[in-house]
Amino acid sequence: MVLLPEDFYYDPDGKMVLSEKFLLKRGYCCGNGCRHCPYKNKTLSELGSGTPKGTTKKNN
Repeated sequence: MVLLPEDFYYDPDGKMVLSEKFLLKRGYCCGNGCRHCPYKNKTLSELGSGTPKGTTKKNN
């Protein structure tokens, strides 16, 4: 998915912040507590695996 200018901004600390519009386009909650999460800021434990259906989770 390509990020458009309206999909994010940088906060005063230089961190990229995703917009609610982008998070809705993405279609699921990642469980990371995004600042503008439209999915009630659920945590990974509340989501189960935290990995959307049809994707794989990378182990670092």
